[in-house]
Amino acid sequence: FDVPFAHTPAFVGSHITGYDNALQGIIKYFWDGKAGQGTALTRIPNESINFIGGFDGFVCGNLPEIRRMLDLMGVEHTILCDPSDVWNTPTDGEFRMYDGGTTKAQVEAAINAKATISFQGYSTEKTMKLIKEHGHETASFNHPMGVTGTDAFLMKVSELTGKPIPKELELERGRLVDAIADSQAHLHGKKFALYGDPDLMLGMTAFLLELGAEPVHVLSTNGDKEWAEKVQALLDASPFGKNCKAYPKADLWHMRSLLFTEKVDFLIGNTYGKYLERDCGTPLIRLGFPIFDRHHHHRFPIWGYQGALRVLTMLLDEYFEALDANTIGIGTTDYSYDIIR
Repeated sequence: FDVPFAHTPAFVGSHITGYDNALQGIIKYFWDGKAGQGTALTRIPNESINFIGGFDGFVCGNLPEIRRMLDLMGVEHTILCDPSDVWNTPTDGEFRMYDGGTTKAQVEAAINAKATISFQGYSTEKTMKLIKEHGHETASFNHPMGVTGTDAFLMKVSELTGKPIPKELELERGRLVDAIADSQAHLHGKKFALYGDPDLMLGMTAFLLELGAEPVHVLSTNGDKEWAEKVQALLDASPFGKNCKAYPKADLWHMRSLLFTEKVDFLIGNTYGKYLERDCGTPLIRLGFPIFDRHHHHRFPIWGYQGALRVLTMLLDEYFEALDANTIGIGTTDYSYDIIR
C-alpha cells in the first residue's frame, strides 16, 4: 500500500499549515520515489496545468466551478486535491465513501504539467516550493474574488496555456458587472468587519472595496505581519479603504472589542461569529470556515464570476434583512417598510 507522509500537524500551526504539509507530503511521496520504495519520476513536460484550491470551506461548489471555467477555455488540467465529490456524493442506497477525489495516477501524471496554479498561496507555501523545484511554472493567488480577482486568474491561465478566454465567460463577467451596478447604492459606504483565513481575507477585502464598501476591521488569527502589509496595501489603494485596518494574530475576543469601540454595519465570518452578533448586535454574514449552523453553503461556489454573484446576493440579503428589521415598527418606522427595495 502507498502510504504518503501526510499526517496532520496537530500541535504546530493551523489548518492551513496542515493542508500544506499534507499535500506537500503526498506530492513528494509520489513524485520523489515513494520514500525510497520506488523510483523518482522523470518529468516530461506537456501542455496541461495543475490547479490547487487550498484549504476551502466551499470546496463542493468552488472546485466544480473552476473545472467548468477551465473546460470552457479548453484547458487540459488536473486538480491536485479534489475532495469536492468526496463530500458531495449521494449514497444511492449504498455506502460510497470513496467516490471522487484525485487518483494516484493523476497525481503521478501531474509532474508532467507545464505549470501549477495555487488559488490560495498561504495554504500552499511548502507545496508550491516543492512543485517549482520540479521545473513547473508556478503562480500563487490569494483567493481572488469578484470581477478584478477573477479577471486576474483567467488572464493568468490564458497566459500560461495560450488559450483565449471564451465568450461565455465574458458574458458571465458582464452579468456580474451589471448586478453590481444595479445594487451599488445599497452597499456603497457600508462598513464591514471580517475575519478568517489569510487568503480569504485578502480576496474578500478586495471584493468589498470593488463594491464600494468599507472593510473597516480585517482580522486573521493565522495571518502574519506580511499578510497585514498586503491587506494594508489593498486598503491604501482604494478611497474606500481609508480608516480601515488589518489585525494579524488576533482572535475573536479582539474582534468583540473592535465591534463595541468602532462599530460597523455587518460582520463577515464563520459560525462562531454568531456569539459576536448576539453580544454586539452586529448582523453576521456567514462566509468562512466552519459553518456549522446553516446547511448547504459548501455546495455553492464563491469563486469565479458566478460565485461572486452569489456572494453579492448574500451581502445584499443581509442588508435588506437588517433594513426590514429596522423599519418594522407599526405606525413608527414602517413608512420605510417597502415592498420594492
